[in-house]
Amino acid sequence: MNKINDYIEATFVKEDAQLQQVRASITAQQMPAISVSAASGKLLTLLVAMTGAKNVMEIGALGGYSGICLARGFGQQGKLTSLELDASYAEVAQRNLQDAGFAEQVTYKIGPALESLAQLATTSERFDFFFIDADKENYENYVAACLQVAQPNAIIVMDNVLAAGSVVDDDVAPKRYTTIMKAFNDYVATHPQLQSLLLPIGDGMTVARII
Repeated sequence: MNKINDYIEATFVKEDAQLQQVRASITAQQMPAISVSAASGKLLTLLVAMTGAKNVMEIGALGGYSGICLARGFGQQGKLTSLELDASYAEVAQRNLQDAGFAEQVTYKIGPALESLAQLATTSERFDFFFIDADKENYENYVAACLQVAQPNAIIVMDNVLAAGSVVDDDVAPKRYTTIMKAFNDYVATHPQLQSLLLPIGDGMTVARII
């Protein structure tokens, strides 16, 4: 798995200075180094661009790495709503998005994401692309909530679905969320409203279309 990812990144991905600076800022602020991989970030950019998504939501901002990748997909024609529990993380992400030229297109909602999603469900705003990269225990709840604020045929992308490979490889030390992720993968794969596929990029990304 690691060799495959190394090959993908060496062949198809060149992390630019802007994204390298985001990683550096996360380290400088002593935040967890859990941003998406460079290949996963490029996949997000490609998916947003290919689908033509213009109203994007991410659940879990961290330092803004994935936010920049998503925003690069819609350029100057879209907007990003970022749900982040930790206000200090959102501040770092906001600075990084500003440095990347997307300050006017990003809105941060601070607090538990499920509460923000419930509030958004009471409005008329609907989203055409979602990226979920937050507490794994709530992944099923996040998907269910996203369905309530989604446009028809919207895309949902979910990160870390392989749990460092522990969902399939007994020789890999299990993560605290390995069992949760196994159940979540089954949930998404059999969900009647989702057409989905798991891609073994980074720590695994599942891409789903609402049907």
